[in-house]
Amino acid sequence: MQRSRLGSLDVTSIGLGTAPLGGLFAPVSDADAEATFAAGWSAGIRFYDTAPLYGFGLAERRLGAFLRQQPRGSYAISTKVGRLLRAPNGAAAEDEHYKGAPRERPVFDFSYDGVMRSVEESLARLGLDRVDVLLVHDPDDHYDAAVAGAFRALQRLRSEGTVKAIGAGMNQSEMPVRFAEAVPVDCFLLAGRYTLLDQGALDALFPVCAAKNIGILLGGIYNSGILANPGAGAKFNYEDADAALIARAIELDELCRKHGTELKAAALQFCMAHPAVTVAVLGARNAGEVADNIAMSQAPVPPAFWQELRAQNLVDARAPLPGGA
Repeated sequence: MQRSRLGSLDVTSIGLGTAPLGGLFAPVSDADAEATFAAGWSAGIRFYDTAPLYGFGLAERRLGAFLRQQPRGSYAISTKVGRLLRAPNGAAAEDEHYKGAPRERPVFDFSYDGVMRSVEESLARLGLDRVDVLLVHDPDDHYDAAVAGAFRALQRLRSEGTVKAIGAGMNQSEMPVRFAEAVPVDCFLLAGRYTLLDQGALDALFPVCAAKNIGILLGGIYNSGILANPGAGAKFNYEDADAALIARAIELDELCRKHGTELKAAALQFCMAHPAVTVAVLGARNAGEVADNIAMSQAPVPPAFWQELRAQNLVDARAPLPGGA
């Protein structure tokens, strides 16, 4: 598998995201989670992204159980800070997004001390002595606390050599631009803001990252599913997609069919063509989805498809296309 540089880290250009293995939208069995990790490893994936939020600790525990069986120097792992998992008072209702998850629920904490506790608790769930990348997770309403507290803790951990790279993981591209100017970050995990349906990252974030040599871990490439299976009931940005977005996704799907290719292949290869993208982080909930993701990264997408995509102005004119179309 192709490899990339993320600061001092050597990483595979495709990574495995673990939100689905925390039960995102539907429960996943331990056996399916184990098979998913094994399939990714067999395919050559050596970068893994997780977070306390994903299944409220379940994804971290499952990932750690698998990675503890592998040589520690053979992979890279990222997790996140900004949420502590705490048991609620009284019964915990089933979460809207994570199914089959433990009783604990996330509590925002972007303070210095909260981040240090978060790292310690993540390592305990993972059963590992270190992680490679630490990201401040979704500080949308907590910019000041993130800069004064969370990033101060992350810079200390990086300076001590405890982690190799620091940054933020967000579903927006505007605040990471502010972080890039305020903090010496190494990378951002950007979810859903550079896809066939949304190229907002081109406005400011990607130019800033290119100027400062900041890597992009790109998640949400299928925009929560609409670019994998467009139609009624499709999700966009973790919620039900509106009719206009579904119509656009169907138009893209029809164009792919016209050229004898698949929408998922076009969506993935479009993202990976941008030089700012260091790792494409793809979620999967079973071994079949891992195999499909790998296949889509390699499937033929005819140059004529990219040319027509450009001619019909279906993507931002600034977006580089595979093959220079």
